[in-house]
Amino acid sequence: MAEPYYLTTAISYPNGKPHIGHAYEAIAADVIARFQRMNGRDVRLVTGTDEHGLKMAQTARAAGRDTMEFATEMSNYFREMCEKLNISHDAFCRTTDARHHDASIALWEAMAASDDLYLDRYEGWYSVRDEAYYGDDEITEGEGGVKLSPQGTPVEWTVEESWFFRLSKYRQFLIELNETPGFIEPESRRNEVLAFLKGNDLRDLSVSRTSFDWGVPVPGSPGHVMYVWVDALTTYLTGIGFPDREGDFARFWPVDVHLIGKDITRFHTVYWPAFLKSAGLPVPKKVFSHGFLLHRGEKMSKSLGNVVDPLELADHFGVDQLRYFLMREIAFGQDGSYSAEAIVTRCNAELANSFGNLAQRVLSMIYKNLEGVLSSGLESGEPDSALESTVRSNIGAMRTSFADLNFSSGLDDWMRAVFACNQYVDEQAPWALKKSDPDRMGAVLMTLFRCVRDLAIAVRPVVPSSIDRLLDQMGIADDARDFAALEDAEWFARLAGSGFTLSQPQGVFPRLEMPETAEEAG
Repeated sequence: MAEPYYLTTAISYPNGKPHIGHAYEAIAADVIARFQRMNGRDVRLVTGTDEHGLKMAQTARAAGRDTMEFATEMSNYFREMCEKLNISHDAFCRTTDARHHDASIALWEAMAASDDLYLDRYEGWYSVRDEAYYGDDEITEGEGGVKLSPQGTPVEWTVEESWFFRLSKYRQFLIELNETPGFIEPESRRNEVLAFLKGNDLRDLSVSRTSFDWGVPVPGSPGHVMYVWVDALTTYLTGIGFPDREGDFARFWPVDVHLIGKDITRFHTVYWPAFLKSAGLPVPKKVFSHGFLLHRGEKMSKSLGNVVDPLELADHFGVDQLRYFLMREIAFGQDGSYSAEAIVTRCNAELANSFGNLAQRVLSMIYKNLEGVLSSGLESGEPDSALESTVRSNIGAMRTSFADLNFSSGLDDWMRAVFACNQYVDEQAPWALKKSDPDRMGAVLMTLFRCVRDLAIAVRPVVPSSIDRLLDQMGIADDARDFAALEDAEWFARLAGSGFTLSQPQGVFPRLEMPETAEEAG
């Protein structure tokens, strides 16, 4: 049986439509999922929407909408985003689903059984926008005397009866966990979390609210609903069948990677592991906290008018082109910037001109000069074996980088192999060999055919639709498009001997044009 691999995105808060940051995280998670499936792993990718909490109720009320109706409409926008961007999730969970309520209640009851929940009175600062509590030492004063959280969001003084979780009990456990190599990445995030844990007397956490009722009811405590983050984090368990502890849950938990934005690191590396420890459940293997996506170097906001719909970008530039740009341009874990010009420049230089043109030239020359017939009996020379060795080596380096979630570096390795192929084409000049040495021309083109196939399979997690169209043209079977296929030394001989012939090839990476209007450009 294949080795399991479980990863999640953050559970998106749908008080507004998806923005490019949501798309970035979903695409990265999908690239990881596809990469691991191509490695032979049995993958589960879970995403969804976090629909409870005061902010959601207030947004619906301001719009004059029924909260559940509003939540359903907004959640559907996130489903549509996943479908549009070719996100291969195995479960899309809504926190308003009955099965999720069951999971949240089961987690609550497990924490209660550990004597980690008690009733008291909460007085302190609360940010509706962050759905987060903050201590006095974390509050600053903004313009007009407005109190602000560390995220720069307004906070209000809140007083109400609340259930508390004994977070302070787990301080040493959390310090040791976050000091564990590989638990939290990148390194800078770990330093931030440890500074918080070591620099504060960890206060117990308020985990219920009585000032509104839009949430999961606390069992046995009328008038209380669970703090939205207790409920939201539990989605990671719901997605694999919890509270049933057999079946998928037993197979896939603990999660291999929680993929999140850096602004919610504390919830996933402090609160969540403590809840799980209290409930007697294993903690996550890794929390990877990626950076923000900036538009032309600026943080996106409605007031600046630079919020861009990711689906409009995908419509204009292409889904695979957007996916490639985001994985290639930005060092994963750091903040990154995008613009229409950057997307066009990167995708034209690398997808269209370098790899796309390479594939099109090679397949066209085989189609025109060899009537589309492949031959495995031609003698290869030293330049041919050297090129194939270079391609294999760079693909190996790419796979290592992808396993470490270092996508931009991995794609840099991939591009080095593409450049090597283009240099080989220029040096060998197969078009000049047609009359002088047709056998040598054939050997050169067969070498390039094999290299294009290997490069296509390697980059398939990033640009799956385009690559599948290319591999279809090349006669590569659907079940021979994973990394195991790259280890198959006999594949080309079988394909050449099968009677397959290339048809007129069609390019899969057209050149992009700049949008004509500022609105289209973002």
